[in-house]
Amino acid sequence: MTAASPLLERLRAQLGGPRDGALLRFSLGNALLGAGDAAAAAEAFRQALDFDPAYSAAWKMLGRALQHAGDRVGAIDAYERGIDTAQARGDEQARKEMAVFLKRLRAGAG
Repeated sequence: MTAASPLLERLRAQLGGPRDGALLRFSLGNALLGAGDAAAAAEAFRQALDFDPAYSAAWKMLGRALQHAGDRVGAIDAYERGIDTAQARGDEQARKEMAVFLKRLRAGAG
């Protein structure tokens, strides 16, 4: 992997500070996934979920990161847990998206 982008550097600089939390870890995960580091992105999404286990979008992105990292079983688990979380929160859009991703993954198309 090449040198960290300015965005990654800014996000990492905030870790452990007063702004650290689910949104920061989620943003870091998105940036890492965009930079092609799916394994590190998955870890950042897991950390976001440590802060807020009901963060539907973090479950969705964890599934995507795990899928990109080649962890099919982990991705299926993340999507299943994310669907349950989204349903409990009434987050219908996230539930539908994860259901589609899960169906594709189970069918071998993801």
